[in-house]
Amino acid sequence: MPQSPMLSCPLKQTNEIDWIQPLKDCIRLTHDEDPELYNQECATINRLRQDMRGIGKDNAIGRDLLYRYYHQLELLDLRFPADDKHLQMSFTWYDAFTHTSTTQFSRAYEKASILFNVAAILSCHAANQSRADDAGLKTAYHSFQASAGMFTYINVNFVYPPSTDLQAHTVETLIHVTLAQAQEVFFEKQVADQRKPGLLAKLAGQAAHLYSQSAERMQNAVDKNVFDKSWTIVVQAKAAYMGSIASYYQAIADGESGSHGVAIARLQMADKQSAIALSWAKTFPSSPPANTNLTAESGASLLDLIKNNQANLQSLLSTMVKDNDFIYHQPVPNEAGLAPVARVTAAKAIQVNELYQGQDIERITGPDIFIKLVPQSVTEVVSRYSEAKAKLLREETQAAEDAKSLKFTRLYDLKLPGILDVWKGGMNQDMPVDEDFCRWCSELAGHSPFHRAFDELQERKAEVLSQLDQCSKQLDLEESVCEKMRSKYGADWSQQPSSRLNTTLRGEVRSYRDTVNEASASDSQLSSTLRQYESDFDEMRSAGETDEADVLFQRALIKARSKHGKSKNGVTSPAEGTLLDDTYDEGSASVAEQIAKMEKILEDLDGVDRERSKTLSRLKDEIHGDNEDISHEVLLNQKLIVDRETEFFDEKLKKFKDVLARLATANAKSRSLMEDLERLHNNLRQDKRIQSENSKYKSMMRQRNSVLARYKKVYEAFHGLSSGIKQARTFYKDMGENVDSLRKNVETFIRNRRSEGAQLLSQIEREKGMGENVDSARRNAELLSSRDKSSGASEQEDREREKLRQLMERLSTEPKSSSALPSTGSAKPPSKVKSPPPPVQTPAYGTTGPSPKPSPRYPPTMPGVPLSHSPAPYGQYVGGGPGTYQGQHFQQGAAAPLSEGYNPMAYPYQTPVSPPPNQQFFSQTPNPYGGYSNSGTPAPGAGPQPSHYMAPQGYIPPPPPPRPQQTTYPPTSGGIYPSGPGGYAQSRPYGHHKTPSQSQPPPQSQPGSSADPWAGLNAWK
Repeated sequence: MPQSPMLSCPLKQTNEIDWIQPLKDCIRLTHDEDPELYNQECATINRLRQDMRGIGKDNAIGRDLLYRYYHQLELLDLRFPADDKHLQMSFTWYDAFTHTSTTQFSRAYEKASILFNVAAILSCHAANQSRADDAGLKTAYHSFQASAGMFTYINVNFVYPPSTDLQAHTVETLIHVTLAQAQEVFFEKQVADQRKPGLLAKLAGQAAHLYSQSAERMQNAVDKNVFDKSWTIVVQAKAAYMGSIASYYQAIADGESGSHGVAIARLQMADKQSAIALSWAKTFPSSPPANTNLTAESGASLLDLIKNNQANLQSLLSTMVKDNDFIYHQPVPNEAGLAPVARVTAAKAIQVNELYQGQDIERITGPDIFIKLVPQSVTEVVSRYSEAKAKLLREETQAAEDAKSLKFTRLYDLKLPGILDVWKGGMNQDMPVDEDFCRWCSELAGHSPFHRAFDELQERKAEVLSQLDQCSKQLDLEESVCEKMRSKYGADWSQQPSSRLNTTLRGEVRSYRDTVNEASASDSQLSSTLRQYESDFDEMRSAGETDEADVLFQRALIKARSKHGKSKNGVTSPAEGTLLDDTYDEGSASVAEQIAKMEKILEDLDGVDRERSKTLSRLKDEIHGDNEDISHEVLLNQKLIVDRETEFFDEKLKKFKDVLARLATANAKSRSLMEDLERLHNNLRQDKRIQSENSKYKSMMRQRNSVLARYKKVYEAFHGLSSGIKQARTFYKDMGENVDSLRKNVETFIRNRRSEGAQLLSQIEREKGMGENVDSARRNAELLSSRDKSSGASEQEDREREKLRQLMERLSTEPKSSSALPSTGSAKPPSKVKSPPPPVQTPAYGTTGPSPKPSPRYPPTMPGVPLSHSPAPYGQYVGGGPGTYQGQHFQQGAAAPLSEGYNPMAYPYQTPVSPPPNQQFFSQTPNPYGGYSNSGTPAPGAGPQPSHYMAPQGYIPPPPPPRPQQTTYPPTSGGIYPSGPGGYAQSRPYGHHKTPSQSQPPPQSQPGSSADPWAGLNAWK
């Protein structure tokens, strides 16, 4: 019997396009990567589309090419969104039925066309199968259903198609045709298997129903020139043919059931349907168009099938009518009164996701071409997954640490396992020495005694005080000599009183002495500390040197026990038996048994900790060694992961569930063991013997702590004493440098005062010699008459001068010199007004220039020591050391800073001249006596005058006295100040001097002259 012809869908055709350049542009602009790295990938997908264009109708290789190309298009959509303006390409496809071209820029149109061709190839593959054997039947049956599934997928997922062949009406028609043919193939298989007529009738009825629906839809499409007329003929003919087959087998079933009249009626209806099918088959064209996938034999085969079926049913009809007329005599109902034949669906569309379920789909679709190109969104999800793994590891690590910490905290609160030794009588043994105590003894070992350090401090303090006393004596001696000279020469001795000039130096001497006295109090405290702990220092030093710290510690414990371990009557309590010797009533566990249980639990806890540590290490290794790349999985399912990311991560982390379960078990077991341990501990604590042992243990721990506290205090005292001595050494070293600098300043001050006094004395003698020459002629006769008497007076005057010279030499701090006083120079005519001493030729410094740095001979002293009050003890000077103060101005009368060595040459000055004795302040006028024109001195502004006296080598003017603060003195009779210490005599007032009641504000400075009242003493600022 010929095989029933089957319809197959024609393929869509397309034009050639180029994927390479658009893909490169998109990679560069969208993913910001070098497109040249993806040359091979771009060429592969472009070649894949070219190969897809030349596939055949019934070709498994072509089907797989379409599958692979479609898969790559789906992956491209995941990397390059459909709305990406950088990947806009035009796709041109021709309609499968009308052959009209349609061009779209949508990749969805490209994918729909690809799926249409896949469905067409599947239908062609099914139609071309030989159904004479079971393999062909099964292949055709499956391929028709797969084709229907592809068409269904197109109809659901691609809306508003641009071409006719993809429109919903056309696709639905193709779905019905392929399903009808699949139902027919299944019917053929059941006929071959000789199934019951009732089942065959139902299968044929369903096929007829599907063909009828297809015919109705196709009839509408024919008017639009979508389907060829030959398709309509085949569908119409098969709809009638399968209906006739269904009635035929249902008639056989009715006849077998005894309904002979109904069977005859159904056979009559089947004959009519067969006639209709025969009429449609006769209209089939002799040469159908090529795009219909039908041949000229298709019409003949269909016609033979219909005729064969018609002959069979007519033969059966005549037999049944004869039997009914002669045997059954049943009435034959009308066709309208016949019940429709029941239908059974045997064919359904196979969904795309079920098409290759259980098979290696990657073998068909091929690998991902652009697998190296990972979108940023996928990278972020992969990064969050890595963070989820790290979070899981952190949580489990933290849980393990918390369990371990909880265990140690509870054991510490229960004083386990140490308390078990107490309960077992282990405290009868010697208590081990403390590690800190051994360290303290080792630090004291080899340390020399402190007595030598204290002796050194006392020596340094004595040296400092000796230098301060020497400075005070030198200042007192200089002041005494100055006042003696003022008493002898009266108003002619115009040198400034020393009491005003040495105020700063004396203040420094007092300040340093007060500081040393306060430091002595600190020395006394250190000495007291040494006396208090000296014996303990020796014990710990000896124990550290001989490595017998444990012996010293045990000896101290024994001493502490002897103080606290005696009873009220002074007798030590007798030793008691251990708790392990105690017995209990039957039925209750002894102390030893309970302690053994607690020790076993402690061992189990340690074992749980070790097991948990190993499991945690395994989890770390698995997580760190998990190199699974889920980027491709995330790429394929990123639309599903968007709202279910946490669930996705949880599903992926189930790979570690075995290790996590073991960790959870370990934590639960640890908690259970701790509960058992606490229960046993609480039970034991209720025992009176346990309570007694606890009391003894606490007493011994108090004794041990008291010993440690005592020696810790000794250790801290040792360090405090060492630190204090170190600070004292630093203090006395710095103080010695400061006092040495002060001594040099005092010596410089005394040398300057001596030099100034020598100049003044030379001037006084010179003026006296001039006066005697003027009166020599007048006294010539008298001198001749009293030569002897005059000679005696001259000799007496020489002796006085020699005595004064020796006194000045004794005042000097410089080595004695055999040189005589400077020569007096040429004589000048006498003057009524005494001229000031000649200026000393010293370098002049500009008032605007920078101050010179202090002399390196006088190291600066400790910074921060105020002179207005006594300095603090030496502890606050530690770390200071000699430093340098920045140049700064000090108010009048303030003490000079200790940080600068005394160097009066560091300031601009004119010739140092002491003002008159009755002057309260010093003028800065270059020529203080310029108001007297008859004195023979140059007028102001006349320029510097040559000096008649050369300053000795190394001469430094004395320091300035404090600037007076407009002090008001009470008026005296005759304007004469008393002579002696604290004052000086004056024979006549100067023109510029005024009494306090006549004092006026200082005049404004005039151009070219200085208004500074300290003129002549600039070198002392």
